[in-house]
Amino acid sequence: MYIPTFADMLVAHERIKPHIHRTPVLTSSYINELVGAELFFKCENLQKAGAFKARGASNAVFGLSDEEAAKGVATHSSGNHGTCLSYAAGRRGIPCTVVMPRTAPQAKKDAVRGYGGRVVECEPSTSSREAVFAEVVAETGAEFVHPYNDARVIAGQGTCSKELIEQVPGLDAVTAPIGGGGMVSGTCLTLSNLAPGIKIYAAEPDQADDAARSFRAGHIIADDAPETVADGLKVPLKDLTWHFVSNHVTDILTCSEQEIVDAMKLIWKRMKIVMEPSSAVPLATILRNKETFAGKRVGVIITGGNVDLDKLPWQSN
Repeated sequence: MYIPTFADMLVAHERIKPHIHRTPVLTSSYINELVGAELFFKCENLQKAGAFKARGASNAVFGLSDEEAAKGVATHSSGNHGTCLSYAAGRRGIPCTVVMPRTAPQAKKDAVRGYGGRVVECEPSTSSREAVFAEVVAETGAEFVHPYNDARVIAGQGTCSKELIEQVPGLDAVTAPIGGGGMVSGTCLTLSNLAPGIKIYAAEPDQADDAARSFRAGHIIADDAPETVADGLKVPLKDLTWHFVSNHVTDILTCSEQEIVDAMKLIWKRMKIVMEPSSAVPLATILRNKETFAGKRVGVIITGGNVDLDKLPWQSN
């Protein structure tokens, strides 16, 4: 297992600069007053392809040798990673294949194809996904880029918090949502080197709290198929991300489904920021744990904005 280093993150940032946005940091005096802290929202919903995952995907794609790149890249993903890998592969002019469950939203399949990626459908089960993916790699020889348990991806995600602390000096804490742990691991990688005094909080739904339970147990606990409105946070930690989470995260805080929806609606209403439910989880946990953040300067990473506008979580079906 290769653990990415701080030097890897610095190389990644230079490598991906032509292919990503340096996303803005926004604030809301209303939300600050509500929380009793100063919150600084790093808006990765405004990133290329609509999510922070463009960073890790671009680092993986543009770090390949010409010989490796010629065979293309492949992954399995039902959402943002597949879209962002297709985006990066399109920028480099190489093939990208994404194995997606047939039940994945049509909009997400369309997004992968829109960036030039090829969608291969599988049944919505781990066994089907793995079998179909193995066929794809055998057929193409493509380079596998894991959505989060990949040193290149984690180094790329670490560039987000590097920008954040350059944009907002003097932070006391940074918080980001946690599913597989790619963004949180990148945050740990960067802050443990550049600003070790900053506390790192991961945020997770009550109904998909395997990372929080893993954190307390001291080993990975993987849920098979948790149900939550935060669909980007259903995947479990893996060995690489567990390394960072177990060594550098201060705490993992959780929130209810209703708190996620309320936080999402609050940011839409007050800040006019389109975000996905997964991105609202950090604010929801801050609102539940105000005493932890009282009087602090807190960076909040809004991880993505690829939401289905026809199926918003506060709309009745």
